[in-house]
Amino acid sequence: TGHIVPNHFDSATDGVPEDVRGRGLTVRKLTMLPVECVVRGYITGSGWKDYQASGTVSGIELPPGLQESERLPQPIFTPSTKAQEGHDETVSFETACALVGDEELMGQVRDASIQLYAFAADHAAARGVLVADTKFEFGLDAHGALTVGDEVLTPDSSRFWPAEGYAPGRPQPSFDKQYVRDWAAGSGWDKREPAPALPEDVVQRTGALYAGAYERITGEPLSAWRDRVAA
Repeated sequence: TGHIVPNHFDSATDGVPEDVRGRGLTVRKLTMLPVECVVRGYITGSGWKDYQASGTVSGIELPPGLQESERLPQPIFTPSTKAQEGHDETVSFETACALVGDEELMGQVRDASIQLYAFAADHAAARGVLVADTKFEFGLDAHGALTVGDEVLTPDSSRFWPAEGYAPGRPQPSFDKQYVRDWAAGSGWDKREPAPALPEDVVQRTGALYAGAYERITGEPLSAWRDRVAA
């Protein structure tokens, strides 16, 4: 991300304990901003529900007549709160500015988020993957520089759709945690603690979807990454 905004990544090997090597990283500590930075390139998920109800998402008016999963005319920035309990809540840019306490900084966050999304979406599209939406988190480093932190463009923080077979007007198959969401929705769980244990077949299928996203986007098997960091 360095050509757009610095990130907190330090190393995948140095300082990483052996028992988490290959699935752990060392990163620089940041003072995190109290908003999640969602960029949407397609109308789906909670954005689709908001659009159906009001014709807007995060206070942004969208064209009438959009279909579920349709590509938006341009990516939109739809920040949300970081809820300690329950679900995050989508808020307007003005509310996000108030939460952060610095309108100029929040403008930099918005611009960096959209640029990161656009760069990633172009990269993924060339490899047959559509990035429907994604979430970034930002903080300030020890020198006060805006820095992207947390996870970036993973199946946990993004919706990845296969480009083949894409058609608006319906939900899309995906390489992300939507599979687990769908299982939970059909399990009868009332969304109260404790959550039900995931069946082994759901765990295995989810792992295969995540590995598939990695391999499509990077052009190499996940085992190649593990071999590099284990060397």
